[in-house]
Amino acid sequence: MRAAERGGADGVVVTHLPDVRYLSGFTGSSGVVAISGRKASLFTDGRYTTQAKAEVAGMRVAIVKGSAVGAACAWLEATGARRCGFQPEYVTVAQLELMRRSVSAGTRRSFFRPAAGLVSRLREVKGAAEIEVIRSAADLGCELFDGVLGSLQAGTTEVEVAIELETQARRAGAERMSFETIVAGGARSALPHGLASGAKLPRRGFVTLDFGVTVDGYCSDMTRTVHLGRAQPDERRVYDAVLEAQVAAVEAVGPGVAAEAIDAAARQVLRAAKLHAFFTHSTGHGVGLEIHEGPRLAKTQRQELVAGMVITVEPGVYLPKRFGVRIEDMVLVTDTGHEVLTWSSKAYTEL
Repeated sequence: MRAAERGGADGVVVTHLPDVRYLSGFTGSSGVVAISGRKASLFTDGRYTTQAKAEVAGMRVAIVKGSAVGAACAWLEATGARRCGFQPEYVTVAQLELMRRSVSAGTRRSFFRPAAGLVSRLREVKGAAEIEVIRSAADLGCELFDGVLGSLQAGTTEVEVAIELETQARRAGAERMSFETIVAGGARSALPHGLASGAKLPRRGFVTLDFGVTVDGYCSDMTRTVHLGRAQPDERRVYDAVLEAQVAAVEAVGPGVAAEAIDAAARQVLRAAKLHAFFTHSTGHGVGLEIHEGPRLAKTQRQELVAGMVITVEPGVYLPKRFGVRIEDMVLVTDTGHEVLTWSSKAYTEL
């Protein structure tokens, strides 16, 4: 409510499903949370009558036949709320118009107030139970990586590797993958987001695997790059530089450290190696109920890290039409520093 109150609102409507889950425990695909003072309600439809009542604690469950968000806004007005904060980063123009039509004509013009970051800022700092679930997801990811190494053979397609990894993930208890699996071999490893394709792994060259699993709603995310066959000196030089940059950035993580300082630590190493021009994305991001959350580790991001945040640290170098290397860990910010959650080896490996 504080973000909403700063914007002059005395009620909020939350429509982004990960935020709905965070506030209520509801995991269905259609739900809205509305909060007015000390009153809170989850609005969903009849498909979720039993599920919502089983999952939701600490707030009323309202099963509606029409629009859940419309019913939520009407309820807020009925409770006496005069200004309603909403999530402008997620609400479409059409949804906002529906919300306005759900309240009385005399209220709608001044009722809705944008309040970005209503829940996302709360989610940045994880509680003990959340951290344990994330740790389990990270552990599973590491086990899967170690298990899939035998599938990385010349002539095997990237899709075949992804299928093997994803099949093993589901067998091991993952709800789903956190995002579409990246497997990129040879020259395709120079694509920062080279989704698994029908291309065959090379007899000699890098293979980058970037993947994550979801356990109890929480995501993991890791990247490892290995080499098939004997590497050329320039390939090994790039790998060593990326690893040095990644380790330097991880070592910089701690409470009170600005996000931009983590990014700078990685770039400083790559600049010294004259490879910084080929590092084309930010150094990391938060992970939780969504694969990309705050904080963002990038230039000009002055937000200070706080104990309980879980972030990725993932510098990379991408030489177009030649090869690329990325190494990524999940890192927990602790009271005294940090803990790396993705324990699988990132030492240079030739298969």
